[in-house]
Order: sequence, then C-alpha cells, then structure tokens
Amino acid sequence: MTSEEKDADIMLDPQFIQESGEVYRNPTEVQMSQIVLPCHANHCGELSVGQLLKWMDSTACLSAERHAGCSCVTASVDDILFEHTIGVGQVVNIIAKVNRAFTSSMEVGILVTCEDLYTDRQWKVCRAFATFVSRRTEAGKVQLKQVIPRTQMEQMEYSLAAERRRMRLIHAEIITDLLSSSTAQLGECQEYDDAVPAEKTRVESVELVLPPHANHQVSTFGGQIMAWMENVATIAASRLCNAHPTLRTIDMFHFRGPSHIGDRLVLKAIVNNAFKHSMEVGVCAEAYRGGEPLRHINSAFMTFEVLDGDRKPRTLPHLRPEPGDGRRRYKEAVARKKIRLDRKYIISCKQTQVPLSVPWDPSNQMYLSYNNVSALKLMDTKNNWVLTSEKNKVRLYTLEENHMLYVKVEMHVSVPAEQAFHLLSDLRRRKEWDRHYQECEVINQADEDDTLYRVVTPSVSKGGRGKDFILLASRRKPCDSRDPYLIALRSVTLPNHPPTEDFSRGEVLCAGFTIWEESSAVTKFTYYNQATPGVLPYISTDVAGLSSSFYSTFSACSQFLEANRDSLDALQPSSF
Repeated sequence: MTSEEKDADIMLDPQFIQESGEVYRNPTEVQMSQIVLPCHANHCGELSVGQLLKWMDSTACLSAERHAGCSCVTASVDDILFEHTIGVGQVVNIIAKVNRAFTSSMEVGILVTCEDLYTDRQWKVCRAFATFVSRRTEAGKVQLKQVIPRTQMEQMEYSLAAERRRMRLIHAEIITDLLSSSTAQLGECQEYDDAVPAEKTRVESVELVLPPHANHQVSTFGGQIMAWMENVATIAASRLCNAHPTLRTIDMFHFRGPSHIGDRLVLKAIVNNAFKHSMEVGVCAEAYRGGEPLRHINSAFMTFEVLDGDRKPRTLPHLRPEPGDGRRRYKEAVARKKIRLDRKYIISCKQTQVPLSVPWDPSNQMYLSYNNVSALKLMDTKNNWVLTSEKNKVRLYTLEENHMLYVKVEMHVSVPAEQAFHLLSDLRRRKEWDRHYQECEVINQADEDDTLYRVVTPSVSKGGRGKDFILLASRRKPCDSRDPYLIALRSVTLPNHPPTEDFSRGEVLCAGFTIWEESSAVTKFTYYNQATPGVLPYISTDVAGLSSSFYSTFSACSQFLEANRDSLDALQPSSF
C-alpha cells in the first residue's frame, strides 16, 4: 500500500464550522497519543496488541463517562481487524467518541492511526466499536441522555449504531445456530502424520489482580483483561508454529461479569484449528477468590498469522485435535472461519468493492441484512442532493458521487407511518401502484424482517426481453423516535434461481424507503435508488428531465397508501 493510499484510508470527520465561527468538536470526543517505547513492544520491535487494547479501552471508557457523567464499564467489543503493525518510535493516535446512547448503554466508536514522525505519514491501524454500560449511582439507575448528531459523519454513525446494536443482540444466538448446522455437515477431521498435537499448544496462566490493574471503580480494567488474554493466545499460537505470530482479528466478545482487586484470574488458551495461512486460538478468562468456584469473565476467538521476511503469511503446520471437545472445537473453527469471511466480505469492504449480487444462504443472512440496511442508511445521511424536478409536491433529487448516480424521490402522504411501512413492506402489492413491477413472488421468508423475492419487470424497448431481479428486502422498525421506518432492497443470488433465457437478470445495488412520522396522520416518505446498469433504463428519462413518469408512479403510490390507510390486513403479520 502506498503512503497516499494509507493516508486516504483514514476516515476522519471533516471540520464543521459553527455559526460562532469556531470549529465544532464532538463533546464526547477523547483523544490519546502515545509514543511506542521498547517497554510496550514485543521482541520483534512491534507494539504489543495487548498494550494497544488497553489504550483503546481506556480512551473509549473516558469518552463514555464524559457523556454519561458517571462511571461506565465495558460490556462488549465488536470484531477488530488489525490492518498494520506499529513499530517502536512510532506514535499511536486514538480517537474515541460516543456514536449513540440507548437506555443505559452506549456505543463508542474508536479509530486507531499510526504516525511516523520522520516521514510525517499517518495510516489507519484499526477501527472498533465498544459498548459501555453506565453503573448505578446512589440515586439509582442512570438514564443516559440522547446523543445529538451535528455533522453528516455523526448522523451516519448514529444511524448505523442502531443496526449494529441489533446485530449484537442476536449475534450469540445466530452464531450458535450456524455452528450447530455447519459442523454437522463437516464430517470427520482429516488426519496428518506430521500434525502438531493440539495439547502442545495449551496454555494456562494465573494473574493476581492488584491495584495497578484496576480502574477508578476498583474493578479489573477491561483493557487489562484483554491484554492478558492476548498474551496467552500469542503463546499458544507460537507453540504451534515455533515462531512469533501476528494477531490479525479478534471476534466480537462480551464481558459476562466483573472482576475486582484481589481476584485470581485464570487465563486458558489453545489452538482450535490451523488453516493454510492462519490459525484460530480460543481463549477464556475465569476469576476466583479463596475457595469460591470459578466465575466466567470472558471468552474470545483470535486469528493469527505468521509472516515471513517479505511480510507475507507463511504456510502453517497441520493440527491434530484432541478427542471429544478438541474435535468439536476443531470443527467449529472451520464453521467460524466461513462466518468470519462472510462478515469481512459483506460488512468490512467498501461499497465500491461489494459486487452487485452476493450469494445468499442462512449462514450470511445476518450480515447481508446488516449490509442492506446500512447501505440505505448511508444514502439517507447524504446531504448534497440536487433537486432535479418537482411536480405537485413530488420531488426528484439526484446526486453524482464517486462515479455513481443516486436518485431520491420525496413526498408526504396522509397515512400513519406504521401503516405505510406495512403496506410498502410487502413487495407483492407494489404492482398495484408501480407499473415496473409486472410480477412479484416470495421465494423465501427468512425471518420476520428479511424476505427474498423474485420480481419481473417489462422491457423498456419494444420487442426486448423483460428483466427479473432476485431481491432481499430487509425491514426495520424505529429504535426510537429519532429513527425512521426502513425498507431496504438489494440483489442477491440463489443457486435454485439462476438466470433464464426468457429474462435478462437485473441487479439492484441499493434501493428502498425511509418513512418518517411527522404527525399521527402525516408521513414523509422517501424512496432511494443507487442506479446500476440494470436500473438506469427505467429512470434515465426522468433524470434527464425528458419525462415525469416518476410523478405518475409516486402519485399512484400515494393514492394506494391513502386508499388502504384503514386496512387492517396491512398491520397483520404477512402469511407467506
């Protein structure tokens, strides 16, 4: 990666000038800068990830407490991908700020960059999202105040925080289901004569929690626990490959209980599986005091690589799992690797790197749904739309950005927001108002919020073939009054619904509706579409100002909504 690419990869909020003329700064923002000294580094001269995790957790905690006005504790940390290592003499810059507050918890966004003082370059090391919970005070449970986003970047993170929270709440249950279904299909573990016994990689270490390890609330510092866990995981990984490993990812994890000064923390790690260029290490932390039974504090899965002299991943030796639980962990690691790749492929890559259609299956449903809704929310936060035309209060906006064309149609309807949401959620009814929807059938009702449809549209040219689309429709109700109802649409591929000769397969990258309740009877309804070659023929004349068919389509939509405003069927769960 060139220095220009690295510099461009740092996503910072552009300066926002207030009416007073002062540069706006988020009131919850906390910054930390540390120069990496030899005492912070491993024997390779690179910053210990454990030390970095301590700094990240400390900065994020201070940001959470600045917003809450009381003590806070780390509840969970989302997946972390470490893109680069940091050397001795370089500077670590950490920025943390609260993205959104809920009842008693809040999401804190963390950005870590590295600075080379001699070349004046900076590059991103990682981004992370941590959840903090406010602690009870003498007055009782703390009700957190709302975060008020001021900039486009803050509005985007505020909106996405609700979707990330939804994914965290269902994450453990879905991972358990996926592991049980995936491991049953993996068969027996392969045997290799030269495999390293997993028992050789087992590590157990105990730490006595002393005052320097505690935070200002006399609880064991969450970052310290993460650092101890990273330490035993690194030892386990080193025993497999007889070399120094580099930590690449940490999967999402939750702190299950507190630890305090005087506790003994038992840390255990073992390599669960070794793949060609990476290995998964499982690590857990348990606490006890005196004759008390062990208390489970935390568990995590960490992925390591071993780099050669050219910083390329080396091929790793095979692993021979232990009988019983060892074989179970071995198989689950294979399933987690697939889940991890899906998650990275769908969520972590930039919008321009995601192909139009992504294969759908139950193992990646959660991440595709997240990506679907997040893409629509990102479009909704854009603020440089250009009004192209307006007719009878139906407005058409366009936006050109990064060689992409975005379209927005906005209008008001005299229908309650929830009713409009339910009427528009069922795409089978869209043909009642949209002439482009010739046929629509449900392929798969994945769950209450996600449905797969096949949509057939007529040809835009005389004698041409019609198009068909395989769409994932993801719907969301508001998290609170500051959120809209959402219906997000994107193309996916299904093995049992391949393209046919009768139709040209079309693609939708991102489209959908946001529905805002302005009063009990008036709703602002906005339709978005990120134009693709498959969609552009249907909207090009409107965008060019040569047609006003958008007006007739959305006027028909308004009439459809108002004609069904009292329909009880729309508020009943769909029967597919």
